[in-house]
Amino acid sequence: MRSVIRLRSTPSAEHEAPGQLVRRIRREQGVTLEQLGQKTGYSAAQLSRLERGLSPMTVEGLRRFADALGIPPRSLGPLLDTLSGRHDELTVPYPRIPVPTLRGREDGESVRRRQFLAGSAAVAASAGALPVDDTPAQASEAQLGEVLVARLRDAMLGLDSSTSAQDSAHLAAELDHAHRDYRTCGYASLAVRLPRLIPTAHAASTTDHALLGRGYLLATRLLIKLDEQQLGWMAADRARQLAAAAGEPLVVAESARQLAVLARKAGWHDQALTLALNAADAPELREAGAPGTALRGLLVQSAAYTAAWNGDPVGMRELTAEAAALASSLGDIQLRDLGGFSPATVQLHLVSAENSVGDPARALAAAHAIDPAALPSTERRARLYTDMAHAHHRWGHRDACVTSLLAAERCAPQETHARPAVQALVSGLLLSGRTTPDLRGLATRFGAFHA
Repeated sequence: MRSVIRLRSTPSAEHEAPGQLVRRIRREQGVTLEQLGQKTGYSAAQLSRLERGLSPMTVEGLRRFADALGIPPRSLGPLLDTLSGRHDELTVPYPRIPVPTLRGREDGESVRRRQFLAGSAAVAASAGALPVDDTPAQASEAQLGEVLVARLRDAMLGLDSSTSAQDSAHLAAELDHAHRDYRTCGYASLAVRLPRLIPTAHAASTTDHALLGRGYLLATRLLIKLDEQQLGWMAADRARQLAAAAGEPLVVAESARQLAVLARKAGWHDQALTLALNAADAPELREAGAPGTALRGLLVQSAAYTAAWNGDPVGMRELTAEAAALASSLGDIQLRDLGGFSPATVQLHLVSAENSVGDPARALAAAHAIDPAALPSTERRARLYTDMAHAHHRWGHRDACVTSLLAAERCAPQETHARPAVQALVSGLLLSGRTTPDLRGLATRFGAFHA
């Protein structure tokens, strides 16, 4: 029969944070993190985060710890009081988000992008007027992002009336093709396929919530890449609701990850951490085998990047190490349609994170440790080269920055030319210092340079 301990009634105990109280009682009982993890279903790394307050403690988690440690049920009262105060938003999977704002970390970059596009030979409006059934191959690659955004916006708002009835097998094949286009950075094909898929799936006689959820999830990832955060919020929330209706816990968790990315970009770092880490601790992921473990790793990885944006290099590196341990435990690349999850992709994330905390030397060291062939897709390899370009730019290495941009362009020309962050980088290089033939060639292909 398990003994039940009595909480000491001391002033300090009354003011202990939930995680601190669990840690104190665990240590008093001589229970290790691994042993508590076996009783509660959490990993030792998750428990460490919860005890130190890096991950929010939910009411469900508290009840699980109370049962595992033999804490009297009445002791949950003070803990629940603690959680119902200023941290009440941390006890649910989807915390209250601050009042929306258009001024986030990338606001200046967005302005530069719009100025950049204004100087292009053809404006996005004319590109957006292309018929839905025509691949915009004749449009410049710098405009493909604008074409994608315009068409996804119309599809999400129900303004596309050109849909035709399709069976579920055809729709599933179209979604698989769209994911393949994303992995290979085929934006010209995506600009046709995905905006057509969404309204067609909505118009089906029987709505396939799971398929629609995955379609909106792919749209979210594209919209985030293309710096369209407001549409991204809409797409991510639709993906989450559809996945919940379909009973798809992996898609629900991935939707939470994308919402966390959007919260981070809006500057809402606390909410971004809460979204990602609450989703990582969801019981459904622990019950989903290797895919669930991989998605947990992606969520922890996202939290690490948020810690970097929040100026916390120690927290970022600790969370990255946790994600790396999960990746090492899996071996093979998992969740290919979500960008993959492996030791190489965790290392790729570290490049961006180190650059975000202001350490381009560490970022480049992390990048040089990656074999591009180990990355699971063209899209991930292009990300490596553009991240290296940003690190070189931060360090003031113009020539190395251009070299990395050229490598990204060779790898994935359509995505490299369409991404606003890369457009802004090329435009900034063009305006801020000497030019070289390579830089002028890049700028010409981006539509920013006119002889």
